[in-house]
Amino acid sequence: MKAIYLDCFAGISGNMLLGAFLQGGVPLEHLKDELRKLSLPDAYELRASKTKKNGISAVFADVWLEPHHVEEHDGHHHHRSWADIRRLIEESSLSEQVKEQSLAVFDSLAGAEGKIHDCPKEKVTFHEVGAVDSIVDIVGAAICLEYLAIEKVMVSPVNTGSGFVKCAHGLMPVPAPATAELLRGFPVYHKGAERELATPTGAAFVHALAGYEENMPGNFCVERIAYGAGSWDLSIPNVLRVYFGEMS
Repeated sequence: MKAIYLDCFAGISGNMLLGAFLQGGVPLEHLKDELRKLSLPDAYELRASKTKKNGISAVFADVWLEPHHVEEHDGHHHHRSWADIRRLIEESSLSEQVKEQSLAVFDSLAGAEGKIHDCPKEKVTFHEVGAVDSIVDIVGAAICLEYLAIEKVMVSPVNTGSGFVKCAHGLMPVPAPATAELLRGFPVYHKGAERELATPTGAAFVHALAGYEENMPGNFCVERIAYGAGSWDLSIPNVLRVYFGEMS
């Protein structure tokens, strides 16, 4: 059984996941081709570049929005409801597996946001996580899992970071409320940076698709290791380390 182990010593986010999958063997053009099946009305470009974090070679994945799209929304991301996102995914020509996993991640997000803001899940309007870049990150991660034929996802304890983060509702503590809700039941800690290291997008992927393992299981044979870069330059390497291998 093909499996991955997410080593979240510097947190986890959507772009870190995509970067690690790209360095781990997913062709960028395949990912772009599959994402076009979403028929997103927004003009964007998925970019991937090599970088180094504290000497570790990693891939940074970034969703670049066309300038006119940013201007149209006064510099803010386009907000979408859970119903909008679900319809976008369901009506696409993506595979059933990719649809199922993408919807599971967004359903986790909707549940967490609905609980925090005391509103029905169906009426949740996403702010940060409803933006084009997060849709691309979540659906893109599901595409990568399918391409690599990953059947099992395992995750380490998660470094959430600390401090405060600015969002649509003002300053929020780190981990953000949605992140904290999504990571209930998973061991978390904060060390090495007063920054948001685990994002709602990354936490939702963990909540929906991963199982906790304090250490890599003895029956997990590692075949390769890849690193996805985050946005920060910190005292610790801001990367997500992903081990790819076989469960015996």
